Amino acid sequence: MQKFTKEMVDDYADKLLIGLTPEENAFVLAEFDVIDENMELLNEIPNLKDVEPMTHALDNFEFTLREDKAEESERIEDILKNCDSHEGREIKVPIVVGGD
Repeated sequence: MQKFTKEMVDDYADKLLIGLTPEENAFVLAEFDVIDENMELLNEIPNLKDVEPMTHALDNFEFTLREDKAEESERIEDILKNCDSHEGREIKVPIVVGGD
């Protein structure tokens, strides 16, 4: 298995637009080392490939879906009374990303 390198971490951080300081890079590399060690421990489990994957941790897991009932909702006019600004039936919100 290929080990993570400083360059790989920097490359991934740049692609995710989260530039890392040298200290943060070292921290991430140390975390990956811990993950690698744990993966190696898992790989040492005998006959692991013969184990059937689980869909849930409990064998007797049961769930009951609630009945889907249509309920009367609030009137749009009443909802719009609580808004600072709206256009027709649409609520106007401030621009959060890419605004001037």
